[in-house]
Amino acid sequence: MFILLMLFLFKYIDDLIGKGFEWYVILELLFYASATNVAMALPLAILLSSIMTFGSLGENYELVAIKSAGISLQRAMMPLVIIVTLLSASAFLFSDYMLPIANLKMGSLLYDVRNQKAVFLIDEGIFNNSITGYSIRVKKKDPDGQTLHDVVIYDHTGNGNINVLLAKEGRMYRTADDQFLVLKLKDGVRYEEKQGSGAGGYNPRQILMRFRFKETEQKFDLSGFKLQRTDENLFKSNYAMLNLKQLAYYRDSIKYQIDSNSKSTFKAIKPYYNQYSENLDPKLKLAKKQILNDYKDVLQVLPNCNKIATIQAAKNQAHYIKEKLDNIESFDKDYTDKLRGFMVEFHRKFTLSLSCLLLFFIGAPLGAIIRKGGLGLPVVMSVLFFLVYHIISTIGEKASKDGSISTFLGMWIAIFTLTPLGAFLTYKATVDSAIFNFDYYKQWFKKLLPKRSKEKSIS
Repeated sequence: MFILLMLFLFKYIDDLIGKGFEWYVILELLFYASATNVAMALPLAILLSSIMTFGSLGENYELVAIKSAGISLQRAMMPLVIIVTLLSASAFLFSDYMLPIANLKMGSLLYDVRNQKAVFLIDEGIFNNSITGYSIRVKKKDPDGQTLHDVVIYDHTGNGNINVLLAKEGRMYRTADDQFLVLKLKDGVRYEEKQGSGAGGYNPRQILMRFRFKETEQKFDLSGFKLQRTDENLFKSNYAMLNLKQLAYYRDSIKYQIDSNSKSTFKAIKPYYNQYSENLDPKLKLAKKQILNDYKDVLQVLPNCNKIATIQAAKNQAHYIKEKLDNIESFDKDYTDKLRGFMVEFHRKFTLSLSCLLLFFIGAPLGAIIRKGGLGLPVVMSVLFFLVYHIISTIGEKASKDGSISTFLGMWIAIFTLTPLGAFLTYKATVDSAIFNFDYYKQWFKKLLPKRSKEKSIS
Protein backbone atom coordinates (compact mmCIF):
# COMPACT_ATOMS: atom_id res chain seq x y z
CA MET A 1 0.00 0.00 0.00
CA PHE A 2 2.89 2.36 0.74
CA ILE A 3 4.36 1.78 -2.73
CA LEU A 4 0.99 2.38 -4.40
CA LEU A 5 0.48 5.58 -2.41
CA MET A 6 3.91 6.79 -3.47
CA LEU A 7 2.95 6.13 -7.09
CA PHE A 8 -0.23 8.13 -6.51
CA LEU A 9 1.76 11.04 -5.06
CA PHE A 10 4.25 11.00 -7.93
CA LYS A 11 1.37 11.07 -10.40
CA TYR A 12 -0.39 14.08 -8.85
CA ILE A 13 2.56 15.86 -7.22
CA ASP A 14 2.25 18.85 -9.59
CA ASP A 15 -1.38 19.33 -8.57
CA LEU A 16 -0.59 19.28 -4.83
CA ILE A 17 2.55 21.40 -4.47
CA GLY A 18 2.36 25.16 -4.13
CA LYS A 19 -1.38 25.46 -3.48
CA GLY A 20 -1.35 25.97 0.28
CA PHE A 21 -3.49 22.99 1.27
CA GLU A 22 -4.02 22.21 4.91
CA TRP A 23 -2.39 19.03 6.17
CA TYR A 24 -5.72 17.31 6.76
CA VAL A 25 -6.69 17.77 3.08
CA ILE A 26 -3.59 15.83 1.98
CA LEU A 27 -4.25 13.11 4.57
CA GLU A 28 -7.89 12.86 3.49
CA LEU A 29 -6.85 12.46 -0.12
CA LEU A 30 -4.28 9.77 0.78
CA PHE A 31 -6.86 7.94 2.88
CA TYR A 32 -9.33 7.74 0.01
CA ALA A 33 -6.53 6.83 -2.42
CA SER A 34 -5.47 3.95 -0.15
CA ALA A 35 -9.05 2.65 -0.16
CA THR A 36 -9.18 2.74 -3.96
CA ASN A 37 -5.84 0.89 -4.16
CA VAL A 38 -7.14 -2.10 -2.20
CA ALA A 39 -8.15 -3.78 -5.46
CA MET A 40 -4.45 -3.96 -6.42
CA ALA A 41 -2.80 -4.18 -3.00
CA LEU A 42 -4.87 -7.02 -1.48
CA PRO A 43 -4.26 -9.71 -4.17
CA LEU A 44 -0.56 -8.84 -4.28
CA ALA A 45 -0.32 -9.01 -0.48
CA ILE A 46 -2.02 -12.44 -0.40
CA LEU A 47 0.29 -13.74 -3.13
CA LEU A 48 3.43 -12.47 -1.38
CA SER A 49 2.42 -13.64 2.09
CA SER A 50 1.45 -17.12 0.87
CA ILE A 51 4.77 -17.55 -0.94
CA MET A 52 6.71 -16.33 2.11
CA THR A 53 4.76 -18.54 4.52
CA PHE A 54 5.01 -21.82 2.64
CA GLY A 55 8.51 -20.97 1.46
CA SER A 56 9.59 -20.59 5.08
CA LEU A 57 7.87 -23.86 6.01
CA GLY A 58 9.67 -25.64 3.17
CA GLU A 59 13.03 -24.03 3.94
CA ASN A 60 12.87 -25.17 7.56
CA TYR A 61 11.70 -28.69 6.57
CA GLU A 62 8.44 -28.20 8.43
CA LEU A 63 6.44 -29.25 5.37
CA VAL A 64 8.46 -32.49 5.32
CA ALA A 65 7.50 -33.09 8.95
CA ILE A 66 3.86 -32.35 8.20
CA LYS A 67 3.80 -34.77 5.25
CA SER A 68 5.68 -37.44 7.21
CA ALA A 69 2.91 -37.27 9.82
CA GLY A 70 0.46 -38.31 7.10
CA ILE A 71 -1.02 -34.84 6.50
CA SER A 72 -1.30 -33.89 2.86
CA LEU A 73 -0.46 -30.45 1.51
CA GLN A 74 -4.13 -29.74 0.74
CA ARG A 75 -5.09 -30.51 4.34
CA ALA A 76 -2.25 -28.34 5.63
CA MET A 77 -3.46 -25.51 3.42
CA MET A 78 -7.09 -25.83 4.55
CA PRO A 79 -6.94 -23.33 7.50
CA LEU A 80 -5.37 -20.72 5.24
CA VAL A 81 -7.91 -21.52 2.51
CA ILE A 82 -10.68 -20.71 4.99
CA ILE A 83 -8.96 -17.46 5.99
CA VAL A 84 -8.37 -16.41 2.37
CA THR A 85 -11.98 -17.29 1.53
CA LEU A 86 -13.14 -14.97 4.31
CA LEU A 87 -10.78 -12.30 2.98
CA SER A 88 -12.20 -12.78 -0.51
CA ALA A 89 -15.76 -12.43 0.80
CA SER A 90 -14.71 -9.30 2.69
CA ALA A 91 -13.08 -7.96 -0.49
CA PHE A 92 -16.36 -8.48 -2.37
CA LEU A 93 -18.35 -6.63 0.31
CA PHE A 94 -15.72 -3.89 0.37
CA SER A 95 -15.86 -3.46 -3.42
CA ASP A 96 -19.66 -3.33 -3.36
CA TYR A 97 -20.24 -1.04 -0.37
CA MET A 98 -17.07 0.83 0.57
CA LEU A 99 -15.18 1.20 -2.71
CA PRO A 100 -17.89 3.23 -4.52
CA ILE A 101 -17.99 5.68 -1.61
CA ALA A 102 -14.18 5.93 -1.56
CA ASN A 103 -14.10 6.50 -5.33
CA LEU A 104 -16.75 9.20 -5.00
CA LYS A 105 -14.93 10.98 -2.17
CA MET A 106 -11.52 10.76 -3.83
CA GLY A 107 -12.84 11.72 -7.27
CA SER A 108 -14.62 14.85 -6.05
CA LEU A 109 -11.72 15.88 -3.79
CA LEU A 110 -9.12 15.27 -6.49
CA TYR A 111 -11.19 17.32 -8.95
CA ASP A 112 -11.26 20.25 -6.53
CA VAL A 113 -7.55 19.88 -5.75
CA ARG A 114 -6.56 19.89 -9.42
CA ASN A 115 -8.69 22.96 -10.13
CA GLN A 116 -7.42 24.87 -7.10
CA LYS A 117 -5.37 27.99 -7.80
CA ALA A 118 -1.77 28.17 -6.69
CA VAL A 119 -0.86 30.15 -3.60
CA PHE A 120 -0.66 33.87 -4.24
CA LEU A 121 3.02 34.83 -4.18
CA ILE A 122 4.63 38.06 -5.33
CA ASP A 123 8.14 37.52 -6.69
CA GLU A 124 10.59 40.28 -7.50
CA GLY A 125 10.57 41.56 -11.08
CA ILE A 126 7.76 39.24 -12.26
CA PHE A 127 4.18 40.16 -13.10
CA ASN A 128 1.73 38.13 -11.01
CA ASN A 129 -1.66 37.47 -12.67
CA SER A 130 -3.08 35.10 -10.05
CA ILE A 131 -5.75 37.55 -8.91
CA THR A 132 -8.41 37.81 -11.60
CA GLY A 133 -8.44 41.23 -13.24
CA TYR A 134 -5.11 42.44 -11.82
CA SER A 135 -1.46 42.24 -12.80
CA ILE A 136 1.04 43.13 -10.03
CA ARG A 137 4.79 43.64 -10.26
CA VAL A 138 7.24 44.44 -7.48
CA LYS A 139 10.80 45.48 -8.24
CA LYS A 140 12.20 44.59 -4.79
CA LYS A 141 11.07 42.91 -1.57
CA ASP A 142 12.66 43.24 1.84
CA PRO A 143 13.70 40.11 3.77
CA ASP A 144 10.59 40.39 5.97
CA GLY A 145 8.49 39.45 2.92
CA GLN A 146 6.02 42.28 3.53
CA THR A 147 7.78 45.51 2.60
CA LEU A 148 7.63 46.22 -1.14
CA HIS A 149 9.43 48.75 -3.36
CA ASP A 150 8.48 50.16 -6.78
CA VAL A 151 5.03 48.60 -7.04
CA VAL A 152 3.10 48.56 -10.34
CA ILE A 153 -0.55 47.42 -10.46
CA TYR A 154 -2.52 47.11 -13.72
CA ASP A 155 -6.28 47.02 -13.20
CA HIS A 156 -8.06 45.04 -15.97
CA THR A 157 -11.44 44.86 -14.25
CA GLY A 158 -12.74 47.71 -16.41
CA ASN A 159 -12.88 47.95 -20.19
CA GLY A 160 -9.28 47.17 -21.10
CA ASN A 161 -6.00 48.34 -19.62
CA ILE A 162 -7.11 51.86 -18.59
CA ASN A 163 -6.09 51.96 -14.92
CA VAL A 164 -2.46 51.86 -13.75
CA LEU A 165 -1.13 52.47 -10.23
CA LEU A 166 2.52 53.20 -9.41
CA ALA A 167 3.93 53.44 -5.88
CA LYS A 168 7.46 53.87 -4.53
CA GLU A 169 6.86 51.82 -1.39
CA GLY A 170 4.22 49.59 0.15
CA ARG A 171 3.43 47.00 2.76
CA MET A 172 1.54 43.76 2.22
CA TYR A 173 -0.58 41.90 4.80
CA ARG A 174 -3.71 39.78 5.05
CA THR A 175 -6.85 40.46 7.03
CA ALA A 176 -7.58 38.50 10.21
CA ASP A 177 -10.14 36.24 8.47
CA ASP A 178 -7.66 35.59 5.62
CA GLN A 179 -10.27 36.69 3.09
CA PHE A 180 -8.46 39.73 1.65
CA LEU A 181 -4.95 40.80 0.74
CA VAL A 182 -4.24 44.44 1.57
CA LEU A 183 -1.49 46.52 -0.05
CA LYS A 184 -0.80 49.70 1.89
CA LEU A 185 0.99 51.91 -0.65
CA LYS A 186 2.86 55.20 -0.18
CA ASP A 187 4.09 58.01 -2.46
CA GLY A 188 2.49 57.04 -5.72
CA VAL A 189 0.28 58.04 -8.61
CA ARG A 190 -2.67 56.42 -10.37
CA TYR A 191 -3.43 56.96 -14.06
CA GLU A 192 -6.92 56.39 -15.39
CA GLU A 193 -8.35 56.81 -18.89
CA LYS A 194 -12.03 57.35 -19.60
CA GLN A 195 -14.24 58.37 -22.48
CA GLY A 196 -15.01 62.05 -22.82
CA SER A 197 -18.59 63.19 -22.27
CA GLY A 198 -20.17 65.63 -24.66
CA ALA A 199 -23.42 66.70 -26.23
CA GLY A 200 -25.27 63.90 -27.99
CA GLY A 201 -23.51 61.18 -25.99
CA TYR A 202 -20.61 60.84 -28.43
CA ASN A 203 -17.14 62.29 -28.02
CA PRO A 204 -14.12 60.62 -29.71
CA ARG A 205 -11.73 62.41 -27.34
CA GLN A 206 -10.49 60.62 -24.20
CA ILE A 207 -9.75 62.01 -20.75
CA LEU A 208 -6.59 61.07 -18.84
CA MET A 209 -6.87 61.57 -15.09
CA ARG A 210 -3.91 61.50 -12.76
CA PHE A 211 -4.23 61.11 -8.97
CA ARG A 212 -1.25 61.57 -6.68
CA PHE A 213 -1.38 60.16 -3.18
CA LYS A 214 0.76 60.01 -0.07
CA GLU A 215 -0.90 56.85 1.18
CA THR A 216 -3.64 54.53 -0.09
CA GLU A 217 -4.89 50.96 0.25
CA GLN A 218 -5.64 48.35 -2.37
CA LYS A 219 -7.74 45.38 -1.24
CA PHE A 220 -7.87 42.09 -3.20
CA ASP A 221 -10.29 39.21 -2.65
CA LEU A 222 -8.52 35.90 -1.85
CA SER A 223 -11.58 33.66 -1.67
CA GLY A 224 -10.62 32.09 -5.00
CA PHE A 225 -7.40 30.72 -3.45
CA LYS A 226 -9.26 28.64 -0.87
CA LEU A 227 -10.32 25.09 -1.61
CA GLN A 228 -13.84 25.17 -3.01
CA ARG A 229 -15.66 21.86 -2.62
CA THR A 230 -17.86 20.69 -5.50
CA ASP A 231 -21.18 18.98 -4.87
CA GLU A 232 -20.53 15.21 -4.77
CA ASN A 233 -23.89 14.50 -6.42
CA LEU A 234 -22.38 15.66 -9.72
CA PHE A 235 -20.05 12.63 -9.71
CA LYS A 236 -22.49 9.94 -8.56
CA SER A 237 -23.42 8.75 -12.05
CA ASN A 238 -19.85 7.59 -12.78
CA TYR A 239 -19.72 3.79 -13.03
CA ALA A 240 -16.76 3.53 -10.61
CA MET A 241 -18.90 5.12 -7.88
CA LEU A 242 -21.85 2.71 -8.00
CA ASN A 243 -22.63 -0.54 -6.22
CA LEU A 244 -24.04 -3.69 -7.83
CA LYS A 245 -27.68 -2.65 -7.44
CA GLN A 246 -27.04 0.77 -8.96
CA LEU A 247 -24.92 -0.70 -11.76
CA ALA A 248 -27.75 -3.12 -12.63
CA TYR A 249 -30.22 -0.22 -12.69
CA TYR A 250 -28.03 1.90 -15.00
CA ARG A 251 -27.28 -1.12 -17.18
CA ASP A 252 -30.99 -1.83 -17.72
CA SER A 253 -31.70 1.87 -18.35
CA ILE A 254 -28.99 2.14 -21.00
CA LYS A 255 -30.10 -1.11 -22.66
CA TYR A 256 -33.62 0.31 -22.83
CA GLN A 257 -32.27 3.49 -24.44
CA ILE A 258 -30.28 1.49 -27.00
CA ASP A 259 -33.29 -0.70 -27.84
CA SER A 260 -35.56 2.33 -28.18
CA ASN A 261 -33.01 4.00 -30.46
CA SER A 262 -32.80 0.90 -32.67
CA LYS A 263 -36.59 0.63 -32.93
CA SER A 264 -36.99 4.31 -33.77
CA THR A 265 -34.44 4.12 -36.62
CA PHE A 266 -36.76 2.32 -39.03
CA LYS A 267 -39.71 4.51 -38.09
CA ALA A 268 -37.63 7.66 -38.73
CA ILE A 269 -36.53 6.78 -42.26
CA LYS A 270 -39.47 4.68 -43.47
CA PRO A 271 -41.60 7.65 -44.68
CA TYR A 272 -38.83 8.84 -47.00
CA TYR A 273 -38.70 5.50 -48.82
CA ASN A 274 -42.46 5.21 -49.26
CA GLN A 275 -43.54 8.78 -49.96
CA TYR A 276 -43.45 8.28 -53.76
CA SER A 277 -44.64 4.68 -53.99
CA GLU A 278 -47.71 5.38 -51.85
CA ASN A 279 -48.88 8.06 -54.31
CA LEU A 280 -48.51 5.88 -57.42
CA ASP A 281 -51.49 4.62 -59.35
CA PRO A 282 -52.26 0.93 -58.59
CA LYS A 283 -51.80 0.07 -62.27
CA LEU A 284 -48.31 1.61 -62.20
CA LYS A 285 -47.46 -0.38 -59.07
CA LEU A 286 -48.35 -3.59 -60.89
CA ALA A 287 -46.37 -2.54 -63.93
CA LYS A 288 -43.31 -1.44 -61.91
CA LYS A 289 -41.42 -4.68 -62.50
CA GLN A 290 -42.20 -4.57 -66.21
CA ILE A 291 -40.96 -0.94 -66.40
CA LEU A 292 -37.67 -1.86 -64.73
CA ASN A 293 -37.22 -4.71 -67.22
CA ASP A 294 -37.93 -2.50 -70.25
CA TYR A 295 -35.61 0.37 -69.21
CA LYS A 296 -31.98 0.08 -68.16
CA ASP A 297 -32.07 3.40 -66.27
CA VAL A 298 -34.89 4.48 -64.01
CA LEU A 299 -34.49 8.07 -65.24
CA GLN A 300 -35.73 7.03 -68.66
CA VAL A 301 -39.20 6.61 -67.17
CA LEU A 302 -39.33 10.30 -66.21
CA PRO A 303 -40.09 13.13 -68.63
CA ASN A 304 -37.07 15.28 -69.53
CA CYS A 305 -38.58 18.36 -67.88
CA ASN A 306 -38.78 16.59 -64.47
CA LYS A 307 -35.43 14.81 -64.39
CA ILE A 308 -33.34 17.61 -62.79
CA ALA A 309 -35.94 18.36 -60.11
CA THR A 310 -36.34 14.65 -59.35
CA ILE A 311 -32.58 14.10 -59.04
CA GLN A 312 -32.22 17.12 -56.74
CA ALA A 313 -35.11 15.95 -54.57
CA ALA A 314 -33.57 12.48 -54.35
CA LYS A 315 -30.17 13.92 -53.39
CA ASN A 316 -31.74 16.05 -50.66
CA GLN A 317 -33.68 13.09 -49.37
CA ALA A 318 -30.58 10.84 -49.33
CA HIS A 319 -28.56 13.56 -47.58
CA TYR A 320 -31.24 13.94 -44.90
CA ILE A 321 -31.43 10.17 -44.36
CA LYS A 322 -27.62 9.98 -44.07
CA GLU A 323 -27.57 12.75 -41.43
CA LYS A 324 -30.37 11.01 -39.56
CA LEU A 325 -28.53 7.70 -39.56
CA ASP A 326 -25.24 9.37 -38.53
CA ASN A 327 -26.95 10.98 -35.52
CA ILE A 328 -28.54 7.68 -34.54
CA GLU A 329 -25.21 5.88 -34.94
CA SER A 330 -23.42 8.47 -32.77
CA PHE A 331 -26.12 8.16 -30.11
CA ASP A 332 -25.88 4.37 -30.20
CA LYS A 333 -22.06 4.44 -29.95
CA ASP A 334 -22.08 6.76 -26.92
CA TYR A 335 -24.60 4.64 -25.06
CA THR A 336 -22.85 1.40 -26.02
CA ASP A 337 -19.56 2.76 -24.59
CA LYS A 338 -21.36 3.73 -21.39
CA LEU A 339 -22.89 0.27 -21.18
CA ARG A 340 -19.46 -1.35 -21.51
CA GLY A 341 -18.14 0.85 -18.69
CA PHE A 342 -20.97 -0.21 -16.37
CA MET A 343 -20.52 -3.89 -17.29
CA VAL A 344 -16.76 -3.72 -16.70
CA GLU A 345 -17.30 -2.30 -13.23
CA PHE A 346 -20.04 -4.89 -12.59
CA HIS A 347 -17.66 -7.79 -13.29
CA ARG A 348 -14.82 -6.12 -11.38
CA LYS A 349 -16.75 -6.58 -8.13
CA PHE A 350 -16.44 -10.36 -8.53
CA THR A 351 -12.98 -10.62 -10.10
CA LEU A 352 -11.42 -8.80 -7.12
CA SER A 353 -12.54 -11.44 -4.63
CA LEU A 354 -11.76 -14.40 -6.89
CA SER A 355 -8.31 -13.02 -7.74
CA CYS A 356 -7.43 -13.27 -4.04
CA LEU A 357 -8.29 -16.99 -4.06
CA LEU A 358 -6.52 -17.59 -7.36
CA LEU A 359 -3.28 -15.90 -6.33
CA PHE A 360 -3.31 -17.78 -3.03
CA PHE A 361 -3.51 -21.10 -4.88
CA ILE A 362 -0.58 -19.92 -6.99
CA GLY A 363 1.50 -18.55 -4.12
CA ALA A 364 1.06 -21.32 -1.55
CA PRO A 365 2.19 -24.24 -3.75
CA LEU A 366 4.85 -22.04 -5.35
CA GLY A 367 6.32 -21.31 -1.92
CA ALA A 368 6.24 -25.02 -1.08
CA ILE A 369 8.13 -25.78 -4.29
CA ILE A 370 10.84 -23.09 -4.16
CA ARG A 371 11.35 -23.57 -0.38
CA LYS A 372 12.64 -20.07 0.22
CA GLY A 373 11.29 -17.70 2.88
CA GLY A 374 12.02 -14.09 3.72
CA LEU A 375 11.88 -11.12 1.36
CA GLY A 376 14.28 -12.33 -1.33
CA LEU A 377 13.13 -14.79 -3.94
CA PRO A 378 9.47 -14.75 -2.74
CA VAL A 379 9.21 -11.04 -3.52
CA VAL A 380 10.65 -11.56 -6.98
CA MET A 381 8.33 -14.47 -7.76
CA SER A 382 5.25 -12.75 -6.36
CA VAL A 383 5.89 -9.55 -8.32
CA LEU A 384 6.52 -11.61 -11.46
CA PHE A 385 3.28 -13.58 -11.21
CA PHE A 386 1.29 -10.51 -10.17
CA LEU A 387 2.62 -8.58 -13.17
CA VAL A 388 1.49 -11.43 -15.45
CA TYR A 389 -1.97 -11.33 -13.85
CA HIS A 390 -2.15 -7.52 -13.92
CA ILE A 391 -1.00 -7.23 -17.55
CA ILE A 392 -3.49 -9.85 -18.75
CA SER A 393 -6.36 -8.26 -16.80
CA THR A 394 -5.44 -4.75 -18.03
CA ILE A 395 -5.29 -5.88 -21.67
CA GLY A 396 -8.60 -7.68 -21.28
CA GLU A 397 -10.25 -4.67 -19.63
CA LYS A 398 -9.10 -2.28 -22.37
CA ALA A 399 -10.21 -4.70 -25.09
CA SER A 400 -13.65 -5.03 -23.49
CA LYS A 401 -14.01 -1.25 -23.19
CA ASP A 402 -13.05 -0.86 -26.86
CA GLY A 403 -15.61 -3.46 -27.85
CA SER A 404 -13.02 -5.86 -29.29
CA ILE A 405 -14.24 -8.67 -27.01
CA SER A 406 -17.17 -9.12 -24.66
CA THR A 407 -16.96 -7.51 -21.23
CA PHE A 408 -17.36 -10.90 -19.54
CA LEU A 409 -14.40 -12.42 -21.37
CA GLY A 410 -12.27 -9.29 -21.00
CA MET A 411 -12.73 -9.07 -17.22
CA TRP A 412 -12.41 -12.81 -16.57
CA ILE A 413 -9.63 -13.68 -19.01
CA ALA A 414 -6.90 -13.31 -16.35
CA ILE A 415 -8.80 -15.67 -14.02
CA PHE A 416 -9.37 -18.20 -16.80
CA THR A 417 -5.72 -18.01 -17.91
CA LEU A 418 -4.07 -18.45 -14.50
CA THR A 419 -6.47 -20.99 -12.97
CA PRO A 420 -4.82 -23.93 -14.82
CA LEU A 421 -1.45 -22.62 -13.60
CA GLY A 422 -2.68 -22.68 -10.00
CA ALA A 423 -3.98 -26.23 -10.41
CA PHE A 424 -0.68 -27.31 -12.02
CA LEU A 425 1.44 -25.79 -9.23
CA THR A 426 -0.80 -27.34 -6.55
CA TYR A 427 -0.36 -30.76 -8.18
CA LYS A 428 3.41 -30.33 -8.45
CA ALA A 429 3.67 -29.25 -4.81
CA THR A 430 1.59 -32.25 -3.72
CA VAL A 431 3.90 -34.75 -5.48
CA ASP A 432 7.05 -32.91 -4.30
CA SER A 433 8.09 -31.88 -7.80
CA ALA A 434 11.54 -30.39 -8.39
CA ILE A 435 10.25 -27.90 -10.93
CA PHE A 436 12.26 -25.02 -9.41
CA ASN A 437 15.22 -27.12 -8.25
CA PHE A 438 18.09 -26.01 -10.46
CA ASP A 439 20.31 -28.86 -9.23
CA TYR A 440 17.82 -31.31 -10.73
CA TYR A 441 18.19 -29.69 -14.14
CA LYS A 442 21.99 -29.71 -13.82
CA GLN A 443 21.96 -33.44 -13.09
CA TRP A 444 19.58 -33.99 -16.01
CA PHE A 445 21.89 -32.15 -18.41
CA LYS A 446 24.90 -34.06 -17.08
CA LYS A 447 23.13 -37.33 -17.76
CA LEU A 448 22.16 -36.11 -21.23
CA LEU A 449 25.61 -34.89 -22.30
CA PRO A 450 27.51 -38.21 -21.85
CA LYS A 451 24.92 -40.00 -24.00
CA ARG A 452 25.46 -37.53 -26.82
CA SER A 453 29.25 -37.88 -26.59
CA LYS A 454 28.97 -41.73 -26.76
CA GLU A 455 26.74 -41.48 -29.82
CA LYS A 456 29.33 -39.28 -31.57
CA SER A 457 32.20 -41.66 -30.74
CA ILE A 458 30.26 -44.66 -32.09
CA SER A 459 29.46 -42.83 -35.32
